[in-house]
Amino acid sequence: MDFNLTEEHIMIRDAAREFAKTELLPGVIERDDKQEFPKEQIKKMGELGFLGMMVDPKYGGGGMDTISYVLAMEEISKVDASCSVVMSVNNSLVCWGIETYGTEEQKQKYLTKLATGEIIGAFCLSEPEAGSDATSQKTTAIDQGDHYILNGTKNWITNGSTASVYLVIAQTDVEKGHKGINVLIVEKGMPGFELGPKENKLGIRGSDTHSLMFTNVKVPKENRIGEDGFGFKFAMKTLAGGRIGIASQALGIASGAYELALQYSKERKAFGKEISRHQAIAFKLADMATEIEAARHLCMKAAWDKDQHANYDLSGAMAKLYAADMAMRVTVEAVQIHGGYGFVKEYHVERMMRDAKITQIYEGTSEIQKIVISRSVLKD
Repeated sequence: MDFNLTEEHIMIRDAAREFAKTELLPGVIERDDKQEFPKEQIKKMGELGFLGMMVDPKYGGGGMDTISYVLAMEEISKVDASCSVVMSVNNSLVCWGIETYGTEEQKQKYLTKLATGEIIGAFCLSEPEAGSDATSQKTTAIDQGDHYILNGTKNWITNGSTASVYLVIAQTDVEKGHKGINVLIVEKGMPGFELGPKENKLGIRGSDTHSLMFTNVKVPKENRIGEDGFGFKFAMKTLAGGRIGIASQALGIASGAYELALQYSKERKAFGKEISRHQAIAFKLADMATEIEAARHLCMKAAWDKDQHANYDLSGAMAKLYAADMAMRVTVEAVQIHGGYGFVKEYHVERMMRDAKITQIYEGTSEIQKIVISRSVLKD
């Protein structure tokens, strides 16, 4: 196996690293504190191609592989996880879903704008009583011939008020169970589509998270993705790829916290020497570095599987499970290494610790990943 990156991969990684340092780092603490959506930063990310990295160039995308996406996600997430979750949703869920399963008309109308960052998208699965369980949808889309009538509520929606295009999972025929679910492209401004209040979150506070309410929203039949009843399969396949993005985000948050802790440990002195020279701190750094590298390999394996058109359900779930749990452990240790300074905002690591927690929750909790993994290993 060749673990070396290509020249193109290195160029993409370095470009993302430089962008994060020059464009995202300034003001990141203030944006978190004020829960301010990084509008200008996201616009620049779109202009540089970070919002449609894997989309075919004929639709305005970068035509890059999943490994390139993982590398860029890690670098962006090292600095600002609120920006990287926008990048993740737009790339892994919205663009990929439309490009893979949408009609040519849908791609021309929506994907070309999403891939360039002219607009951003949102993925609407979670509900107050269903979470990420696509089989328990209460939102309904009643077939009216040439259109659907959409009713229901979605919550925890990233890009809730800033998106222009929403992929909404809804139940069309309850009696058919998971075979009666569809996915509809809903546009902002459709009559009956309203935003709920913005969530006041623990972490990724710069991202825009809202509940969405649909009351007799008329959605044209041509806005359905795939055949009738395809929605459940769409959700499962899209979430499988989304887990690679979230694993990469968790990896980046942990890497960023580790790098800050390592630098601080070489500068801070206690008992006559740098704290990095004390075995208690050195061993923490060794564990952190090892866990980060293990997570990186899991992310790359999942990305490689996807690029090789192999089944990546298992590798993606493993990467997401391990990377998310690892990110929590590493960020907590980063705060500990900083001591009292780790508890204040200006040193960044407390924000990273808060941001890390969400990676264990969205795209399916750690417990859901264990269900996916155990089903695979126990199937024989």
